Amino acid sequence: MAETGARIGFAVTGSFCTFARVFEQMRLLAQKGYQLVPIMSENAFSTDTRFGRASDWVHQAEEICGRSVIHTIAQAEPIGPKKLLDLLLLAPCTGNTLGKLACGIYDTAPTLAVKSHRRNGGPVLIAVSTNDALSGSAAGIGLLMNRKGTFFVPFEQDDWRAKPTSCVADFGKILPAVEAALAGRQLEPMIF
Repeated sequence: MAETGARIGFAVTGSFCTFARVFEQMRLLAQKGYQLVPIMSENAFSTDTRFGRASDWVHQAEEICGRSVIHTIAQAEPIGPKKLLDLLLLAPCTGNTLGKLACGIYDTAPTLAVKSHRRNGGPVLIAVSTNDALSGSAAGIGLLMNRKGTFFVPFEQDDWRAKPTSCVADFGKILPAVEAALAGRQLEPMIF
């Protein structure tokens, strides 16, 4: 396992149907030698769903990353002042979180982690997962695409017949997107 030395905040928000794929990528990044800091929204940290029990996801994140999950605003605040991260990854990033970030609302552990990390100019990488990407969340995505230091994991419409406004990141592209964002560039094509 190669040691990269790069410290990545891995923030998970409540797109529960993607958790299995997202946690595979968390494990891959850890195997590649990235130092991971797990961050979860309150919903991701505490909500049991048909996709799994919250406590199981928390345990898995802590086992993969080797440290406790940051899940409160107070825990997330020191990220910037202490320069704890080289990159902050939001995967999955819900439409709710996208909207908050676009409008400067920092009332969850992941959103405050972004604010705190960005105070030092650190890069943020977003893996979209929302049923309204091409409707209600489109404006927020557009604003964030234009924000310096903000990058996206390439994404696509995931079920254009049944959910015509839904988009999801290609989670299998998280590793190359991380490498690109750490180098200050967007992995292309961004939308496919």
